[in-house]
Amino acid sequence: MTKLKLLVVLAIGITFSLPVAAKMYKWVDDKGTTHYGETIPPEFANKNRTELGKAGRVVEKKEVLTPEERRANEQAEAKKRTDEEAVFESKRRDKALVNTYSNEKEIDLARSRNLQQIEARVNSINSQVKTANDNFLAFQKESGALTKAGKPIPQTLKDDLQESQARLNKLKQDLEKANTEKTVIEARYDSDKARYKELTGK
Repeated sequence: MTKLKLLVVLAIGITFSLPVAAKMYKWVDDKGTTHYGETIPPEFANKNRTELGKAGRVVEKKEVLTPEERRANEQAEAKKRTDEEAVFESKRRDKALVNTYSNEKEIDLARSRNLQQIEARVNSINSQVKTANDNFLAFQKESGALTKAGKPIPQTLKDDLQESQARLNKLKQDLEKANTEKTVIEARYDSDKARYKELTGK
């Protein structure tokens, strides 16, 4: 055997004859006492611990979060995602705004077209409300006259009063909804116009 081969064999033998260094852990119990050991007791498995290497050097630290800390982290992550989505959506809307209109006049025209439709609906509902209110008042007057004369109110008249009241209430709700929609449209186009000015300087 050559001298070089002999040295290689000796080196391999020495390597395998050395004991494998076991991991050493450091942890602190509930009373604040520091412990060291090759294994961590089960009751401390979910607590902060430190893995030590040769010469007692720190190899790895594992910090276990409390339930409150985990919830705080989750809330922070959720807020971060929400903020990122909001920024993305804002950029998307800005890009769409600039690509859709060439100037402010086009925004005004789009606003007018949309408002014409909703205003026509508002006018139609207002007309229906007036008719329904007139009918309801007529039924009320008829019912009042019968009561004043000491006569019973027919069931058909009671039904007419109830139905006209229900229709009037429904039309008023529709009118309120349409007016709210009109307000939203106006606010949206005002916001778009102001943002368009900021983005284009026009």
